Amino acid sequence: MTEFTIASFNVKNLIAADSEYYRYESYTPEEHAWKEDWLADQVLAMDADIVGFQEIFDEGALRAVVGEANERGIAANETVVPDRSKRYARKAIFRKLAYQPYEPLHLAFAPNSFDGAPGERRPGLALLSRYPFVGAPKVIQELGEPLVIPFDDLGGHDGGTYTIRRTSRPILKVKVQVGKHVITVFNCHLKSKLGEFAPNNGGQAPEADLPNYDAAGRAMGALRAALRRMAEAWVLRSEVLKSLEAGEACMVLGDFNDSEHAVSSEIISGETPFKNYSWIRRHDAKHRSDRYTKAENETIREKIEAVRLHSAEKLFVRKSLRDMVYTSAFGGVYESIDQIFLSRHFHPDFDGRIGEMEYFSVLNDHLTDGSHDEAPYNKLASDHGQIIAHMRLRKES
Repeated sequence: MTEFTIASFNVKNLIAADSEYYRYESYTPEEHAWKEDWLADQVLAMDADIVGFQEIFDEGALRAVVGEANERGIAANETVVPDRSKRYARKAIFRKLAYQPYEPLHLAFAPNSFDGAPGERRPGLALLSRYPFVGAPKVIQELGEPLVIPFDDLGGHDGGTYTIRRTSRPILKVKVQVGKHVITVFNCHLKSKLGEFAPNNGGQAPEADLPNYDAAGRAMGALRAALRRMAEAWVLRSEVLKSLEAGEACMVLGDFNDSEHAVSSEIISGETPFKNYSWIRRHDAKHRSDRYTKAENETIREKIEAVRLHSAEKLFVRKSLRDMVYTSAFGGVYESIDQIFLSRHFHPDFDGRIGEMEYFSVLNDHLTDGSHDEAPYNKLASDHGQIIAHMRLRKES
């Protein structure tokens, strides 16, 4: 029986010192040292076997963080893990306390195809694993064919189209060998809720001029951001479906920039089936009482369930009766916008499961909502909590 943990961690702008990522934004060597120190402690505290990282500008900076976490973990082992000569060395507690370094270090980095010159950088993401990868990681950002979303006007006439040719940040797909199973892991960072504004004649967007506040323009910017986020969710969903239809066990994690029940998140997870389709009138009904049969109800439900993803957080809430999980705090609003979704291969109610989640934890003590003048704030720490799903694979038959 194999136990493992999988986590998601938006690190908030990880880049080397004295490197301008956004305009006028960079870390001094001292600030960078503090951030690297804090991140290494978080990686050590998570101690996850698989970690999806978001907002990585610099692969070298991430490798340095992991290297520092390894050094601290090895040093801790020398202090807290007794050698085999001690009569109590076999106590279970020491297996829990022991840190396993990421050696060899399996790390896949996906740079952002939008990444530009200093001051105009764009973040990528990465996946770190103690388990080996199967095949080459796949980066999805530049779409082979544009995604064209057609609209019909309410009168049935042409309502135009919305088109994207690439996602705002890459999607990383990695197959990981865990025990005797290969698990397909997707790491994503969808478009944020920050408004998307159109520059005026190549200059600044009028909506960015806050003293001349344009409420309607900023609302339109939020609409554009939401459209892009949902379109990116569909791109991710289409890739997940390819894996599910190939029979692969899947996990999807990352910064969704929306809660579990937002439309974009539900696009990724798939529909929740009705309890019974037998009372629904058929799509091709010939008369008033022409409804789906009981056999068709079973077929419909199975087709939906086979490609549905489940929130690890909500599975934990169902199991533990807890409801105080949050990964983001802003302006008095505490919510979970970082998610881990699991295919039914890990659902406790599915007879064909290969494993299930035993526990779900979040590291969020560093988060404050910023709504009070005395609330602590550190711009160098992450503005996201880290979430960890504790999994157990079933014994092979």
